[in-house]
Amino acid sequence: MTDTVGRPRTVAVAGIDRIHYYNWVRRLPRFAGAIAPVFIIVLPAILLTLSGCYSGSRPSRIGAAAPDFTVRDSDRTVTLSQLRGQVVVLNFWATWCPPCVEELPSLVRMQQRMKSHGVIVLAVSVDADENNYRRFLKDHDVNLLSVRDPDQKSSGLYGTFKFPETYVIDRNGVVRRKFIGAVDWTEPEVIDFLGKL
Repeated sequence: MTDTVGRPRTVAVAGIDRIHYYNWVRRLPRFAGAIAPVFIIVLPAILLTLSGCYSGSRPSRIGAAAPDFTVRDSDRTVTLSQLRGQVVVLNFWATWCPPCVEELPSLVRMQQRMKSHGVIVLAVSVDADENNYRRFLKDHDVNLLSVRDPDQKSSGLYGTFKFPETYVIDRNGVVRRKFIGAVDWTEPEVIDFLGKL
């Protein structure tokens, strides 16, 4: 293909690209000189802000007392502090959450295996629709201590906004570990960790 002057188009385009490239490179030092003071001020501010987002190698609740709460639904009332003396696997979940649904069978199996070691799962559902919640528990044979908190007050105490999120609380009521996302609770490392608490 040729352009209107009769030269091959690829040569003309390549030449133009080369000219644009060199003009840009030539202007770069002027641009960098003009914007450098902004970077000197803004970059440290950004780094300082981001350093506040990461406060070390563990979440802030690890090693601290688990915030206590009471949840009352139509079936039962559960207070977290009443479970002290047991290892509590506090799981915030919902029936509309695919990773939550994926992880529930392993939570049930883990509790069956570890119940004699004093491990209990407290599954707090954030479902707004009580009928869907009840039907799900029945259809999926969820044999856990489960309670529905549609107002998300208990999960709010823990800063949970994505589901599932799980906290492992030791026998003294201290948060020892936090899991974000679906976990296979039957993995040997998880069982070993729970058995040592």
